[in-house]
Amino acid sequence: MRTNIIRHESMMVSYDGVNGWTVVEVDGEVDAHTAPMIREGAIKLIDEGHRHFVLDLGFVTFMDSMGLGVIAAITKRIREHEGSLRIASVSARMLRIFDLSGMRESYEIYPSSAEATQSAPSPGSLTHWPHPSS
Repeated sequence: MRTNIIRHESMMVSYDGVNGWTVVEVDGEVDAHTAPMIREGAIKLIDEGHRHFVLDLGFVTFMDSMGLGVIAAITKRIREHEGSLRIASVSARMLRIFDLSGMRESYEIYPSSAEATQSAPSPGSLTHWPHPSS
């Protein structure tokens, strides 16, 4: 059952549990105004005991550097709790942002949430973050 955690005029965030993963779906703009709300929502989920996340960006219409910054901040917090993070449903335009920022190599990126959640999470998958494991 999908649960809304943030409702804002330009963005909504909801989550659902799938195969041990907390799939967080962002719908709308991720910018300087909405990024702090996303961070607070993710921290709340972590504080509630969620550890393994799939961040679904399929409905993100805009993301700036603050959006990338909030993803890095959330990743750091998840790592501190020995969790894991996968990114899903990234558009070609968004993938280019990950490439230009150098963040693409630091994340497992999947074409869809369904593919990201096929295998159960493994603790410690962020051990090498922010550097890719080779």
